[in-house]
Amino acid sequence: MTTPKTAFGQTIHHVELAGWLAAATELHSGGHTMFDWLGVEDAGRPGAVGQRHAVFLHVIDPRTREGVMLRTEVGTNDSLVSVAHLWKGARWHEREAAEMFGIAVADEPEHLLLPDTFQGHPLRKDFVLASRVVRPWPGRLEPGEDNTSAPSRRRTAPPGVPDPSWGPRREEESTP
Repeated sequence: MTTPKTAFGQTIHHVELAGWLAAATELHSGGHTMFDWLGVEDAGRPGAVGQRHAVFLHVIDPRTREGVMLRTEVGTNDSLVSVAHLWKGARWHEREAAEMFGIAVADEPEHLLLPDTFQGHPLRKDFVLASRVVRPWPGRLEPGEDNTSAPSRRRTAPPGVPDPSWGPRREEESTP
């Protein structure tokens, strides 16, 4: 296993895909027998979305309550070795990774959430949401996007952020 990095109280081991199972086995035999979660995120660089995915495994040592995260990257032609024989709860998470992200898992899990006829992997960033293609965004457009008026120079705040006039203000000291 690689040298771990610790940040914000979380220990992360970055491993190559070939060492994924060995690192997971080492964690399990070292006392990290409680499975927490297995997740996937897009690890693609700009212009390469959907070509690489980062797979994370978080396990806990129940005696010390220490959590450790294992991270690897999977390419489009790579296959992730299953860790479900070490932690039974990982089977569902591996099935989700295979179905929703298109990660190939070595033992080819069956469908979990989507019908057999569904095309694509809906949690990938390169997946096009059909509802956004058929119907435009139902929310209010930004100034200038509706082509009815000139764009405003006033900067708009994100939704939920109050304008500067809201809230308590510091009273200025008055001079006698």
